[in-house]
Amino acid sequence: MSGPSSTASTPIESKRQLVDWLAAGARDPADWRIGTEHEKFGFELDTLRPPRYDGPRGIRALLEGLTQFGWEGVYEGEHLIALSRGDASVSLEPAGQLELSGGQLSSIHQTCCEVEGHLREVRAVADELGLGFLGMGFQPKWRREDMPWMPKGRYAIMRAYMPKRGSLGLDMMTRTCTVQVNLDVGSETDMVDKFRVALALQPVATALWADSPFTEGRPNGFLSYRSEIWRDTDPDRTGMLGFVFDAGFGYERYVEWILDVPMYFVYRDGRYLDASGQSFRDFLDGRLPALPGEKPTLRDFSDHLTTAFPEVRLKRYLEMRGADGGPWNRLCALPAFWVGLLYDPVALDAAKDLVRDIRVEELEALRRDVPRLALKAPFRGGTLRDLALSALAISAEGLKRRARLNANQVDERMFLEPLIEFATANQTPAERKLELFHGPWQGSVDPVFREFAY
Repeated sequence: MSGPSSTASTPIESKRQLVDWLAAGARDPADWRIGTEHEKFGFELDTLRPPRYDGPRGIRALLEGLTQFGWEGVYEGEHLIALSRGDASVSLEPAGQLELSGGQLSSIHQTCCEVEGHLREVRAVADELGLGFLGMGFQPKWRREDMPWMPKGRYAIMRAYMPKRGSLGLDMMTRTCTVQVNLDVGSETDMVDKFRVALALQPVATALWADSPFTEGRPNGFLSYRSEIWRDTDPDRTGMLGFVFDAGFGYERYVEWILDVPMYFVYRDGRYLDASGQSFRDFLDGRLPALPGEKPTLRDFSDHLTTAFPEVRLKRYLEMRGADGGPWNRLCALPAFWVGLLYDPVALDAAKDLVRDIRVEELEALRRDVPRLALKAPFRGGTLRDLALSALAISAEGLKRRARLNANQVDERMFLEPLIEFATANQTPAERKLELFHGPWQGSVDPVFREFAY
């Protein structure tokens, strides 16, 4: 989850200003970049328990250790809660899940080098502390009560508010991990096209990356339980956003929606002020109970954008949010999949044709079925696997046309290989782990911490 925005504290004078600010994020295609984020669970090597914040083996000690690689500390009061280096950051999710928010890069080759370098740095420090890190969509062993809480002000506010809007919000905060990619747009029309394709194919991403089949040491009946959790987190700020497919959708319609998403907080003077459930529209009018008489800034609006959690999120770019966390190769595969679909104009046109007549009702059905069935979810007389194979073929052709080569003159299609394998075999990472659980692991999830750790 995001920290305080670095956007300038420009006063908001009108709603039009918000629309124009979002639109101003558009870039020329030559300047489009790729920003990859991924989260991972820490665990103590001897006990498998998640590390606390403080202590000789705590998350703070890990962050302090990472400063040897040129990262600079970011503090909230006395607490070290993040690191920054250039345009990248390392931050903490609510229960200490470690997140890399990568820099703005121009190829998947660079992204994969960044991910590999980050994991190498984390391992160097974690080995000294007796810690390991695991990429999955949901914590496979420990109960909600076993998870620690990090000392971040926004998390305390969310922790109190979440149970008022759904039964699984605290699980989302403490026991899930994801990988996402942030991609640029070139204009409002380009944003709309990409948003619609990304939403329509988000169930495909959820299925291909499905890797959260265990809860508290046992199979939970889902392949992507992380995705299921989002269905009962907070209906005000989650979901498929069917209005994106309406005629006339654009920045203004998204602003209207985000203004009706209840607030969590306002950040002032290094502190988070509780505004949970209050209205940003009231804030625009100077009637926010948390700050009576004060009007918001663009920084406040930028912060507010981070408190909405749809399957695809619009900031001044688009965020693809539907995938479970996973191992190194799937962290590289996610940006490859979406870049191939959305950054090549021929591929984008093909993807638009692929999903052109998809109905919101079909997407809602997939949103319901995919967490349990993944690629085997029913879709138009077949299964979602059929749509996945078509999307992967379009993405591969898009990456081929991009022709971004590594030192060995290999293009970015190489990063799609694990996804093509899953779709061809019709078997997700979660299903493979379930086979291990019922076979060689003899009914225990403990081996996952050894066999699938970074």
